[in-house]
Amino acid sequence: MPTEIPYTLYPEISPYNATWIERPQHHKIYMELSGNPHGIPIIFLHGGPGGGTNPKQRQFFDPNHYQIILFDQRGCGQSKPLGEVKENTTQDLVGDIEAIRKHLKIKTWIIFGGSWGSALALAYATIYPHQIKGLILRGIFLSRISELHWFLDEVKQFFPEAHQKLVNFLPEGKRDDLVKSYSDLVFSEDKNISGPASMTWNHFEDSLLKLLPQPEENKPITDEDIENEIARARVQLHYIKEQCFIDGQKILNEVKKLKDVPTTIIQGRYDMVCPPITAYELYKKMPHAHFVMVPDAGHSASEPSMIHELIKATNTFRTL
Repeated sequence: MPTEIPYTLYPEISPYNATWIERPQHHKIYMELSGNPHGIPIIFLHGGPGGGTNPKQRQFFDPNHYQIILFDQRGCGQSKPLGEVKENTTQDLVGDIEAIRKHLKIKTWIIFGGSWGSALALAYATIYPHQIKGLILRGIFLSRISELHWFLDEVKQFFPEAHQKLVNFLPEGKRDDLVKSYSDLVFSEDKNISGPASMTWNHFEDSLLKLLPQPEENKPITDEDIENEIARARVQLHYIKEQCFIDGQKILNEVKKLKDVPTTIIQGRYDMVCPPITAYELYKKMPHAHFVMVPDAGHSASEPSMIHELIKATNTFRTL
């Protein structure tokens, strides 16, 4: 058999439109459009919770075919207020996604979501199944207790050094409940407290992302960097404390609504943030889906083999 030529990212592009959408409860949601204004709409749901979008994420999609929609979830990225957790739940985010669809006068669209974005994609799709033209899901996460326990504790079986750094940042008497202890620090009004705690919390997840260890960058940290780190940690901890405001088992039971929706599930075999068992359980509930277990990838969407599979999927979905 001939060797498949690896897919790589599409060339860099700039948005042709960027704006903020006013939402209830004082939130302003940043949204940008790139690619083909008359193309098939595809919306990118970023991870986290607490992450944000970046220009590289436009490059997963053929800009001649797709109208590419990126947006920053509440409290994230360029959305305002940065780091705000009031009136910030999964139900609010689902409402924001639907508001974007209506704002753009889109009838049906493709949802592309990875990690936390896969949970949000499924939460939205099970509520609005008739608006979904297709689903591309990566690194499946459903925020069940078992998944959170893995991330916060059991992953130390593979990353003991990273987990020990997370634990050692806290005083000895505060190490039994990592989420509560880090929340107390991250939500401090004193940035000398919230800044280092946020950076330690975020660095833990970052250290688990890729199959092979990455060299640490030694670039200077700006005040803006610290603000972004605090916002990311606050939103993530806010969500984790509430099991991300979703019932993962209920979602698994409801995906049968999507049996006629073309779906691709892409999972890194060595994903240490969202272990493959969740993707496999989702596939068993969605047997019509195309399921890809990437043999040489972790959690990150930016590993070469993961990029290949994601772009292969978006190219395949051009026929929808």
